[in-house]
Amino acid sequence: MAGRRRRTRRVAAAACLLLASLSACGVPSAADTARRQVQQLLDRRAAAVLHHDPAAYAATGTRDPYANLSSVPFADLSYRVTGVHRSGGTATADAELRYRLAGYDDAPVTAGRTLTLATTASGGWYVTADRPATRSAQQLWDQGRVTVVRGRSGIVLGVGQSASALRGYAGLADRAVPAVSSAWDGDWSHHVVVLVPGSLQGMAALLGSRAADYRGIAAVTTGEAGSGGRAPADRIIVNPDAYGLLGPLGRQVVLTHETTHVATRAHTGAATPLWLSEGYADWVGYRTSGRTPEQAAPELARAVAAGELPDALPADRDFAFTGDASGLARAYEGGWMACRMIADRWGERRLDAFYRAVGAHDRRGGAVEDALHTVLGTTLDQFTAQWRQYLRDRLT
Repeated sequence: MAGRRRRTRRVAAAACLLLASLSACGVPSAADTARRQVQQLLDRRAAAVLHHDPAAYAATGTRDPYANLSSVPFADLSYRVTGVHRSGGTATADAELRYRLAGYDDAPVTAGRTLTLATTASGGWYVTADRPATRSAQQLWDQGRVTVVRGRSGIVLGVGQSASALRGYAGLADRAVPAVSSAWDGDWSHHVVVLVPGSLQGMAALLGSRAADYRGIAAVTTGEAGSGGRAPADRIIVNPDAYGLLGPLGRQVVLTHETTHVATRAHTGAATPLWLSEGYADWVGYRTSGRTPEQAAPELARAVAAGELPDALPADRDFAFTGDASGLARAYEGGWMACRMIADRWGERRLDAFYRAVGAHDRRGGAVEDALHTVLGTTLDQFTAQWRQYLRDRLT
């Protein structure tokens, strides 16, 4: 009897293990089923965008975003569902959006999205809203219908902007790309993607930041730094409020400056100080402008004339958008003058080589010092002294 009971218990235990195995491996849970269904829904939604099929898009739920993004030239677009939170007949899905623009992106833009869903009469799902995830930036089509203008050297996507205004940005890009290519001897894509929202607030939303952080900043460049020879998904994002206050030369210098960041992105990393990355971009921007140091560096010129010669090259903290416009201008101007001095005294090729040598290091400590020694044959103390003298000579 005892042996029979033990065998019975063993059979019961085996049966329990088998049931557990079937539950875990062979029979999907309700959560797994919902996640699979939502993934299939979003796969169809993405395919409808790529195939320019508004009816198929509408069949997946709300059709409002389709009109906004239908003109965007996607090479590919996809969602990856990372979580589904169901509550009765509704659900919230967390997803990663990935997309590339045809002819421009080597690697995808990625963005967190939150989708709200409801059940259909047949028990399926449809999308009721698709918005940026918490702490994720907006995409341009979140702000309205996107208008696209192509130039020879780039593509401009805008919201709340006339086609004529966007063509103006495309013309600036067409002049910026060859200007950068003539200065920077590194390999790069030789084209740019420019985003023009309707306002400063729109720019900030594309960056996932506060509008106050970019007030007075005409444009910024986003992208992945130090990407091993490839610089995917760079975007030049314009602040139309500040850009509109610039004259023709200022607009061109800004677009050329930002295009330089696109070109040098693969060689800009953790070791690159802002005085070098921003100074080099300004150097390229002003390179053929004919502007003198006094004209291009007025804040620094006033400081030098007042006997306030800086003791050291600008620190990264000097480039922070803290509301001190004069201090920020002096930082940019100081970096520009340092790069201009290298080009004047060692030559433009050495300036490019110095930039790449600094960026090749994986950490900040010692990177500039090593590149100064190996590329320019000098030390940081000697270079700083030469730069201070250069400021005296050129700005007084």
